[in-house]
Amino acid sequence: MKDVSGSVVVIMVPLPAQGHLNQLLELAHLVASYGIPVHYVGSASHNRQAKVRFHVLASSLTSNICFHDFPTPPFLSPTPNPNSPNKFPSHLQPAFDATASLRGPVASLVRSLSLESRRVIVVHDSMMASVVQDTASVPKTENYVFHSVSAFALYWYTLEATGRTLPQKEHVDITELFLSKGSPSLLDVFTDEFLKFMASQHEFLKFSSGSIYNTCRVVEGRYVDLFASVTANGTMTKHWAIGPFNPLKLPEKESRRSAHVCMEWLDKQAPSSVIYVSFGTTTALSDQQIREIAIGLERSGQKFIWVLREADKADIFSGGGEARKIELPQGFEETVETRDLGVVVRDWAPQLEILGHPATGGFLSHCGWNSCMESISMGVPILAWPMHSDQPRNAVLIAQVLKIGLIVKDCMSQNKVVKSPAIQGAMKALMASEQGNETRKRAVKLGAAVRGSMDEGGVSRAELDSFIAHISR
Repeated sequence: MKDVSGSVVVIMVPLPAQGHLNQLLELAHLVASYGIPVHYVGSASHNRQAKVRFHVLASSLTSNICFHDFPTPPFLSPTPNPNSPNKFPSHLQPAFDATASLRGPVASLVRSLSLESRRVIVVHDSMMASVVQDTASVPKTENYVFHSVSAFALYWYTLEATGRTLPQKEHVDITELFLSKGSPSLLDVFTDEFLKFMASQHEFLKFSSGSIYNTCRVVEGRYVDLFASVTANGTMTKHWAIGPFNPLKLPEKESRRSAHVCMEWLDKQAPSSVIYVSFGTTTALSDQQIREIAIGLERSGQKFIWVLREADKADIFSGGGEARKIELPQGFEETVETRDLGVVVRDWAPQLEILGHPATGGFLSHCGWNSCMESISMGVPILAWPMHSDQPRNAVLIAQVLKIGLIVKDCMSQNKVVKSPAIQGAMKALMASEQGNETRKRAVKLGAAVRGSMDEGGVSRAELDSFIAHISR
């Protein structure tokens, strides 16, 4: 790409959770490809986490990205509680609270860069607004908020918080769909502690000069516009939907980042025959629920790759606490191996490569927005099983609005164990029914449109070019 920097520098300030760290590192990679220097800030452990799990090899990361390991006070890193009635990862809260100590170092970095740059652009997670509050008073500096969730979820949050109704008659059907399924309250999907943390960030969003979304107007352009309209405060705030951030062209078999055993197994499977099962980095499932999933997978007869990991701790590199050994039903792994039915992965899996593989035909997912965008961009339909946060709203977007997925578990049955017959039925519905075939066709068509949006002349490429031109003006 052409170098358009002209002594403009960008600082990325992510929230220290995997689904936030990687999205801003992916955005950093996109911005740096225009020749603009990017500074990525966080604690040493969270910067390390972002790098080791990045889709691109650390050695391939452009030299235009500089990582700043800022000190944070020691914070607790408790083990996740799989039996908690609220599935929100409250065990990560100490890491979120510790980010307050980044305020001083970030302000110092911004001041030093402003002395030698024409303009300093600070892109911060919406949950890190308080950390960057001092930069509003630094000359030649602009703040932009990054929303890590779908515009659809943001729009609904705003309507719920303000008690407003849909402004356009054409959207009444979606309101009814959403409410008929039962909309979980914010306390159902967040903890009171995190809601207070969110509220503490909100007042500092007023310093923002614009909003950035990891989404595509092909997917939810009208919700970007609706969210912009209900949050407009009289200022000319700009909105850029420049996703998907994740790579769209995956390495060929010979040059893959990893020779993971699951990829070798996938290479031997028929097209669209395998369902990928993963509940993200923040979900801790109970032993009973894991058992029901195992039975449902085996009895469905559908090929699968199941990522069975414990949820991330606040510091994934800390060795404290006794690691939970996740038990499967006796003989399960031997049976599925003998029948060549599936693979159980107990370590980090190359999710994007799995979703982009021709053999992958479905994704049983918690509907975290990062996973949704990766699945959408690869044209893979989703079996939606939301757990917490924005996930229930994303599930409605996937299944009810875009119609590229099916619901396994509705949003209101938070504390109920989903039994194996329901899981087996959902698997068959997606992978071996006419309804599933139609859902897959829509997902494949949308995926192609999303990938095309990042080509020259595509809508997302135009939005990215617009953002780059704006900050480089």
